[in-house]
Amino acid sequence: MANFVICILLIILFFTTLATCQNSFTYSRASFYGSPVGSGTSSGACGYGDFGRDINGGVGVKVVVTDHGEGDNTDFILSARGFVKLAHPNMAAHLMAYGTIDIEYRRISCQYPGNNLIFRVTENSKYPDYLALVILNQGGKKDITAVELWQEDHKEWRGMRRAYGAVWDTVNPPKGPMNMRLQVTGDDGAQNWVQLTAVVPNDWKAGVSYDSDVQLT
Repeated sequence: MANFVICILLIILFFTTLATCQNSFTYSRASFYGSPVGSGTSSGACGYGDFGRDINGGVGVKVVVTDHGEGDNTDFILSARGFVKLAHPNMAAHLMAYGTIDIEYRRISCQYPGNNLIFRVTENSKYPDYLALVILNQGGKKDITAVELWQEDHKEWRGMRRAYGAVWDTVNPPKGPMNMRLQVTGDDGAQNWVQLTAVVPNDWKAGVSYDSDVQLT
């Protein structure tokens, strides 16, 4: 469903007492997949890896979309642990028996209190010739639609490619600590740039995460 992380508020329509929702909600369906520990998958189509496993304890009607999948005409295929949180008290078993349920949802602001934007260098990056990044802890209700690195020798910004999902990559990345800017786009289409200084060090390493000291709101 998502090419990048977004936060969604889900409201179940299985119980008639919750059948009336605000106009800002969108009708959909939700289901779940099995997991021995009730957590999300450790890999997926968006490049987040284990990131979604521990967000919000892995549960809640506020969900963070970190993967893309299809099944039974549903937009949301949740972990079993997250799915049962949609139920009224003591009704989890009844909800699980239905398997797929009607819901309404709307996008809400992502919040990661006490956490900055993190840039994780993916494991398949090859220093110094190929750099791929995943941006984690993206707060707010906006999308990162472009990522650029400052090319000091040419005195210009150089765009990174969205490889897939949340993964941005480039060949022959700039030498030295990397200055970066992110194009952030809101629901209304308004765009602005957020500039970061020396966010990735000169001696970056595959599999290592780097704290940006900033957060989007």
